Amino acid sequence: MKNLKPKDKRINNFGSTKKSYLKRVRLATSLFFVGMGFCFSTWASRIPDIKSTLHLSEGLLGSLLFIMPFGQLAAMPFSGKAVTKYGSRTISIISLIIYGISLILLGLATTSYQLAGGLFLFGFVSNYCNIAINTQGVYTQQSFEKPIIGSFHGSWSIAGFFGALIGFLMLSFELSPFQHFIIAFFLVLLIVVSNYKYLLKGQTKQEKVTESYSFWKNPDLNLVWLGIICFCGMASEGIMFDWSGVYFKEVIKAPGALVVLGYTLFMISMASGRFLSDILVAKFGAKKVLITSGLVISAGLYLAVLLPYLISCSIAFILVGLGVSNVIPIIFTIAGNNKKVPTGIALTIVTSISFLGFLIGPPVIGFIAELTNLRYSFALIGLFGLLISVLVGKLGPFRN
Repeated sequence: MKNLKPKDKRINNFGSTKKSYLKRVRLATSLFFVGMGFCFSTWASRIPDIKSTLHLSEGLLGSLLFIMPFGQLAAMPFSGKAVTKYGSRTISIISLIIYGISLILLGLATTSYQLAGGLFLFGFVSNYCNIAINTQGVYTQQSFEKPIIGSFHGSWSIAGFFGALIGFLMLSFELSPFQHFIIAFFLVLLIVVSNYKYLLKGQTKQEKVTESYSFWKNPDLNLVWLGIICFCGMASEGIMFDWSGVYFKEVIKAPGALVVLGYTLFMISMASGRFLSDILVAKFGAKKVLITSGLVISAGLYLAVLLPYLISCSIAFILVGLGVSNVIPIIFTIAGNNKKVPTGIALTIVTSISFLGFLIGPPVIGFIAELTNLRYSFALIGLFGLLISVLVGKLGPFRN
């Protein structure tokens, strides 16, 4: 409780104990992670359908997906300042609602130009959600003694599973992406309305220091390398979100609604891995877990490339999910514990670098697939897993 500001005295009005209130705060924070992940996974689950409806080639789809990183980049100079000025609580609420609205706009697109505009807004708002909600995660973590960061990212992954499951149901009922996205928006709105008042308002003493800190005047290169490791992990994660359905449909030739099977298995394994992340790190150490994770990512992607069949690719996508599950929680924890840089700005630096991998990776895959084929694209991303293992073995924060 030492990190809560006095104005968070509403804790005494919760009707129970401080412990009960903190549990409710943790649940609210987790559900905002769910809302953020659900918006993205809902979009990802309908990419194959939108590709077919708008008659997009792999190259054109790749070009359109590349617009999302531009939206993300356009938001970067403003999102951190907005969170600092107006508070992560306010920005979390507003940005998550707009995120759901931008999802509806994607469902309304009937031309590639309209889809491009929707994707730019989708990427722009996602940056605000990412910075604000992860900052709320830091606030909440600082109010607990035991590690809980992994559970927040696990909640994001669970949202991905439910997004895929609902996508499967929407396909089965033959609902259009627009109808699907309308339903998703109201589910996200319900999350916001029922949980916003439990988000923490206060700033920690450490975060107040960020106002006088400048990364450009006093850079910490360890944070840059941590961001690059996350970049590799999120590029591997991003290819699963945007291209797993296409891979199952066009390479595996999966019938009907089974096109979302690989994505669903990936999300289940990633969610499970993230909830186990804290336990694995406590037992084996962050360095060993991350090195192994990088190797598992590569093994999964190359299995999908070498054996492009339904069962083997299902196993492959499970491996990729288990591999990427540990990267973000571990790296965010290490970055947040940086002694030279305040937690809030450290996470912003790492997040800004890493999220580019999540957004840039998928469109690059489209370009490569257009020139060669989708299997070669997956093989290229497989190298990122190996790079994670190499960097972790060399980087200062992981040295014993």
